[in-house]
Amino acid sequence: MVKSVERYPVWIIVCSNLLTLSIYALGFIIFLKWHILLALLYLLYCAVMELNLLKRGCVDCYYYGKPCGFGRGLVCALFFPKGDPKKFAARNVTWSAMLPDFLVSIFPLIGGTVLLIRHFSWTIVAAVAAILILSSMGNALVRGKLVCRICRQRDIGCPAEQLFNKKRGKK
Repeated sequence: MVKSVERYPVWIIVCSNLLTLSIYALGFIIFLKWHILLALLYLLYCAVMELNLLKRGCVDCYYYGKPCGFGRGLVCALFFPKGDPKKFAARNVTWSAMLPDFLVSIFPLIGGTVLLIRHFSWTIVAAVAAILILSSMGNALVRGKLVCRICRQRDIGCPAEQLFNKKRGKK
């Protein structure tokens, strides 16, 4: 078993945030081809999802006030009071509850596909392909190999880990 860390190294925080910001930027580019207002609404949606994550998850996480794999533990402490760490592991995370998070990638994929049907563009093909790769393989790599593998909260109890773990309940 891999040992969990108290504080994540900066390079992991940078890698995980570059992945997230790349997905947001690609979505912005796709929606910018539609209209600047749609692109700004997409960024607003991304910001709301980030704030929601901080408010509903990070406040109760072991890494509250510490550098977690995404740096959100430190950011959360700037905006929200500490919650109850026992609540984090007790949460029930379902696929339907995660849908709003998945929509960050799904919205631009749908928008990009519609754009391609209306008017073919290699820029949109590249952006759609990059979002597909980053949101699937990129997330799997960052979460599976870098972040979640050494997470102390995962050891304590993480509902997302239980949802994604095919051997649910088995350690």
